[in-house]
Amino acid sequence: MRKGIVFLSIIAVVLVGFFWWNLNLSPVNPRDHNEVMFTVSPGSGLKAIARNLESQGLIRNSFIFTIMTQQSGLNKKIQAGDFRLSPSLSSKEIATRLSKGVEDIWVTIPEGKRAEEVAAILKDKIPEYDNSWERELTAHEGYLFPDTYLIPHNTTIGDIVSLFTSTFEERYKAVTINSTGMSKEQIVTLASLIEREGRHDKDRPLISSVMHNRLEIGMPLQIDATVQYAIGTEEDWWKRDLTFDDLKVNSPYNTYLVTGLPPGPISSPGLKALQAAANPAKTDYLYYITDQDGVNRYAKTGDEHNANIRKYGL
Repeated sequence: MRKGIVFLSIIAVVLVGFFWWNLNLSPVNPRDHNEVMFTVSPGSGLKAIARNLESQGLIRNSFIFTIMTQQSGLNKKIQAGDFRLSPSLSSKEIATRLSKGVEDIWVTIPEGKRAEEVAAILKDKIPEYDNSWERELTAHEGYLFPDTYLIPHNTTIGDIVSLFTSTFEERYKAVTINSTGMSKEQIVTLASLIEREGRHDKDRPLISSVMHNRLEIGMPLQIDATVQYAIGTEEDWWKRDLTFDDLKVNSPYNTYLVTGLPPGPISSPGLKALQAAANPAKTDYLYYITDQDGVNRYAKTGDEHNANIRKYGL
């Protein structure tokens, strides 16, 4: 009789333990399919990952998750990155997702990059990159808003362009438009020049004033960045030391030869450059140079400009 009671007690303990184990591995909420972004930082230990999962309501028990993951060998496969998870997933499903690879990739597009440079960034980051993407990006030059994006690894170029351009449209709403009389396209084109020419935020409205003043009197803009854009190649998209021959290149983007704005943007301008293009400082400046310390020097006349060149050894 006693042996039977002991045996039944053992069976009961095993069944309770089995139930408790499986309960703690089951989904927190099978009906909640809303996905959240879960980040595994580089160098994170399994216990820390499990605690974070539990604190975010994605698993029931961090201790059980840790034991299960170790027993299955998945702990050795978990990768750093960002993952889409929901409370409807079991602990085993979550561990499997964490070990199968990152679903979303952080991509940063800096200000002032031309479309081909954006393509190179995507090529380096997105496994599904295709060479045809460059053509699509180039078609939206100037509107690929510089920012940091979380991009699904299985994305399409259409989705990426939509993400970049919709972000541009959203940010552009914050631009205050004064009475320059410029269209949106003209502002974006001018901003792309300012982005390449201005190293500091304080200079952008002043550079913008020089460009606006030249446009108003029909004076060529003579912007080096437009020539760099015209002659740029994959080996050197932005040639630093332009020659006199470079300045003679036959291109509608060569603002040394063609009066007015180039036919379109030459880079992806950020919000500061867009603001400066739409709101130039009120000056009589027609010239500027950047000295060897990166400081801009402005002038109203050709004589003042030449004096600045001599003074700052340019």
